[in-house]
Amino acid sequence: MAAVFFGDRLDAGRRLAGRLEHLRGQDVVVLGLPRGGVPVAAQIAERLGAPLDVAVVRKLGVPYQPELGMGAIGEGGVRVINDPVVRMARVTPEQLAEVEEEERAELERRARRYRGERPRAGVEGRTVVVVDDGIATGSTARVACRIVRDMGAARVVLAAPVAPQGWTDLLGDVADEFVCVDTPEDFFGIGQFYADFSQTTDEEVIACVEQLAAAAPARRRAPVAPALPVDTSFGQARDDEVAVQAGPVRLGGQLTVPDEPFGTVLFAHGSGSSRRSPRNRFVADALNRAGLATLLFDLLTEEEERDRAKVFDTELLARRLTEATGWLRERSQARWLPVGYFGASTGAAAALWAAAEPGAWIAAIVSRGGRPDMAGPRLATVSAPTLLIVGGLDEEVLSLNRQAQAQLTCENDLAVVPGATHLFEEPGALEAVAELARSWFTEHLAAAGHSVAAGR
Repeated sequence: MAAVFFGDRLDAGRRLAGRLEHLRGQDVVVLGLPRGGVPVAAQIAERLGAPLDVAVVRKLGVPYQPELGMGAIGEGGVRVINDPVVRMARVTPEQLAEVEEEERAELERRARRYRGERPRAGVEGRTVVVVDDGIATGSTARVACRIVRDMGAARVVLAAPVAPQGWTDLLGDVADEFVCVDTPEDFFGIGQFYADFSQTTDEEVIACVEQLAAAAPARRRAPVAPALPVDTSFGQARDDEVAVQAGPVRLGGQLTVPDEPFGTVLFAHGSGSSRRSPRNRFVADALNRAGLATLLFDLLTEEEERDRAKVFDTELLARRLTEATGWLRERSQARWLPVGYFGASTGAAAALWAAAEPGAWIAAIVSRGGRPDMAGPRLATVSAPTLLIVGGLDEEVLSLNRQAQAQLTCENDLAVVPGATHLFEEPGALEAVAELARSWFTEHLAAAGHSVAAGR
């Protein structure tokens, strides 16, 4: 059976509301998880004639690597800590307390911004419906449910338009009832089930809450965006050996495509490596599970690899990457998919160089243990959002990345994986790289895909 596909969050909210009709007439409060869960929750609150509020939750990021979550907090003093990440990152109790204090202040600031002068909705003795736009790991929803439970809710219902199979087992007993429109078998990421999964703004959250304040009988419904056309001709999931035509040469490659991907990431390996790099393959697997297609390919022919000058010829490697991108985009099934580059070692320089080419239209770049400095003056002309990932113990490369970052004018970040050396061979290090890459590509390629679809 095909998975349910939603036009946007309003469409998802209306369909989810239909599964919650049995709560109509009960003493219900609907809480949306900002930002994306609030438009979904607004449709449910309107259908049930219930008040709408927000359930504000904040991630606790590792002090020197905020993208790497080590826990989360919510209103009412609730906190959930990921002990394995805390141990791996060697975060001290003092550092954890400092991060929590900062995030607690931000949590309170956001709660005030979303609610204005209105008090927090009372939940004691009531049925509380906690709503998000989808469930992936469930960490945020888990904290939100614990918040309302600790605040005295009589019954907690966790609702989402889409979630992976077995999601209720993942969340245990955090809720009394779980409601979902669809739990598809091939679940890689929430965004793959939405035509429009663009980021919800603070202003949209505030508008939803204001329009449904006190469950007023006359409420203005936000306009519904039409479903966007989506190119799904990639067909069924596949994992194929391919021959990539790059100019006059043919290069071996591995093309992996999940069902209905929302973007494609091309991998540029480093010197001495190839499309069979186990480290790149590990990261690619994580991206495939998130709903992204990947192409790992050899930048040089076997004969060329024996020429050390070509191995370190950034311009040549970048040209091969550009030609491989053109080859991929000529395939009808990939024409409308946004493209990202993942570069390792010298391959990172090639990725940055290629992304700086006029008309390249690359949506995001991630560098793992890369040499972005080898892209030279091209760095200042890169426009694609760029994430540089370096091991904390890879001191020389870390220094080179910091110097290169200073030359970038695009959106960028430097992520340092604590305790990791150049090859990220330490326990948990490569997993951290994969999570950072998945988060960066998911955010930027999903946004780019919406822009392309809207402009067709």
